[in-house]
Amino acid sequence: MVQMLYRRALNRALLARQLLLQRADMPVYNAIEHLAGMQSQVPNPPYFGLWSRLRDFQPDDLSALILSRRVVRMSLMRSTIHLVTNQDCLTFRPILQPVMDRGLQGSYGRQLRGVDLDGIAETGRMLVEEHPRTFAELGKLLQLQWPDHDAAALANAVRNKVPLVQIPPRGLWGKSGSATHTTVEAWLGQSLTATATPDAMILRYLAAFGPATVQDMQTWSGLTKLREAVDRLLPQLLTFQNEEGHILYDLPEAPRPPADTQASVRFLGEFDNMLLSYADRSRIMADEYRTRVFTDNGIIRSTILIDGFVQGLWKIENKKKQTVLTIEPFAPLEQDIRQALMEEGTRLLSFTAPGTTFREIQGI
Repeated sequence: MVQMLYRRALNRALLARQLLLQRADMPVYNAIEHLAGMQSQVPNPPYFGLWSRLRDFQPDDLSALILSRRVVRMSLMRSTIHLVTNQDCLTFRPILQPVMDRGLQGSYGRQLRGVDLDGIAETGRMLVEEHPRTFAELGKLLQLQWPDHDAAALANAVRNKVPLVQIPPRGLWGKSGSATHTTVEAWLGQSLTATATPDAMILRYLAAFGPATVQDMQTWSGLTKLREAVDRLLPQLLTFQNEEGHILYDLPEAPRPPADTQASVRFLGEFDNMLLSYADRSRIMADEYRTRVFTDNGIIRSTILIDGFVQGLWKIENKKKQTVLTIEPFAPLEQDIRQALMEEGTRLLSFTAPGTTFREIQGI
């Protein structure tokens, strides 16, 4: 008989694997590797994500890895920007080429109909390896050879056909700069891994997010038709069942804490992968809160976890000489939860604005 895993048990498994039951004593590189990458549409959220997961994390710990090229920012899972280790970049990118192809066709298929995509990719590779470029610069240069095609479409053909990384200062804490790109090979001095089967990547996903359904794996990666790969992996996996009757797969040695394990309040940054890596998000967020977290313009807002589940939003603003943390709970809070949020929020303000004398927490 297949063992049942209820929602709270799945939540605690997720928190344990995401280093959110207690902060981990783990090098930043190892943490990013363990998490199988971090969503990074905008530069700062991974810093908040690591602060919430690692003991004594400081922004320079991550910035140094980006500058030393041990960690990179590039389009990967779901064809969105992720922060990953240099080795995962080389391994994940070829597996995800079908996701990149589908994304290009869906967004720019009409503008690129009949054009030589391989020729655009080859020319684009040469241009960004000659000199790192923004997509705007790249599109204009490609139009010199393909004048009848939209510049953005041409640039995105290169983005999706050629493995590109965003180079510093983009992604550095406290720095600004346009998203400027070169190839993985030019930046790391290494070639992509030859194998392109998703099996090992699925195991990495389960280590960071399991137990999970095949549909969850596909939601996280953007890949389709993963059933065959999961079937190959079955001898290495355990199977469970959730409350809806769906089969969940997991690694035998992965943590599955008791459902009544205590979970402290936590602050998650924008676009946190915990909210984007499941077809069924109920293990981390009630469906009634989705429209408050996922905005119409594609932003996934910063959230607070109370008892392990999304139960509010937060944002930090600099107002004159004051840094203000605003917390917006979705429901009235007990006094002990308000106190815990105040304490964790105070630590968050100290991390975000260590040189600011005046800090304030509002909303609770």
